[in-house]
Amino acid sequence: MKNIAIFASGSGTNAENIIRYFTANKTVNVSVVLSDHKKVNVHERVNKLGIPSFAFTREEFTGGTPVINMLTEYKVDFIVLAGFMNKISHVLLTAFPHKIINIHPALLPKYGGKGMYGMHVHEAVVNAGEKESGITIHYINEYYDEGKIIFQATCPILPSDTPEDVATNVHALEYEHYPRIIERLLTENGR
Repeated sequence: MKNIAIFASGSGTNAENIIRYFTANKTVNVSVVLSDHKKVNVHERVNKLGIPSFAFTREEFTGGTPVINMLTEYKVDFIVLAGFMNKISHVLLTAFPHKIINIHPALLPKYGGKGMYGMHVHEAVVNAGEKESGITIHYINEYYDEGKIIFQATCPILPSDTPEDVATNVHALEYEHYPRIIERLLTENGR
């Protein structure tokens, strides 16, 4: 059994989707959810599904030791970022080399980097007149959105689409593909 931790900063819809996908799975288990905020909906969502969640301070995250201790306590093998807005610290990257992935709401390398998250990405894509957008699932490294790309999926952008329309289509891709790619990485590659 491979145990994963989900790091989330917001409402937790992706975290909930991932947890539901792995419910009753014989090889992958979501053991804990960690957040950099106490008062976000992710805690309520995942607690209703029986998954423990905790918030940590910036100092605990940057220093790494308290977060790593919690990950060790929950026997975490792999970390999944799902709407997590902080840069991963060197300490965490060292403790989990090539075992931290993220999903980005655009087709990297375009529309990535610091400040490119959520609606900021979708607004930039629409304002640039792009014909398609999508998702990128990638490994985390020391730079924002520059880790090795694992998977991409696309959706068309119609001339009449608003950033909100693009967000809806991108979210559908996230929900469809992210859990499946996590499972593939943990089972096919023997991580």
